[in-house]
Amino acid sequence: MNIGQLARQTQVAIDTIRYYEREQVLPPPRRSANGYREYGPDDVRRLHFIRRAKELGFGLDEIRGLLALSDNRSGDMAAVRATAREKLQLIEQRIEELQRVRDALQELVAACPGHGALSECPIMSALAGERG
Repeated sequence: MNIGQLARQTQVAIDTIRYYEREQVLPPPRRSANGYREYGPDDVRRLHFIRRAKELGFGLDEIRGLLALSDNRSGDMAAVRATAREKLQLIEQRIEELQRVRDALQELVAACPGHGALSECPIMSALAGERG
């Protein structure tokens, strides 16, 4: 299949497929006699894997590691679990941080009457560092 067909089948943009090739997350494709890229079922599987891993928040370096583990089917799953556990901890930290940001912003929005002089705006004061 050509790159357009691969893109449609995996719902990954053509530019993204080329990017994954440059970043060596997707192996270089075979080339036909006329120089066109040719892809097969393994490329489809690999792109689905990459896409699902991205959806779960893994970055390309982490995906490279997961793919290396996946390519070694005789290996132990402990490394995969450890990688997923690390990602989960980072996501939980991010959620906590976002909740703190949300709470602070909710306080500012609640403190702002939404009318009057801008110089009296508690949101602007907080952004300027004038309010603790």
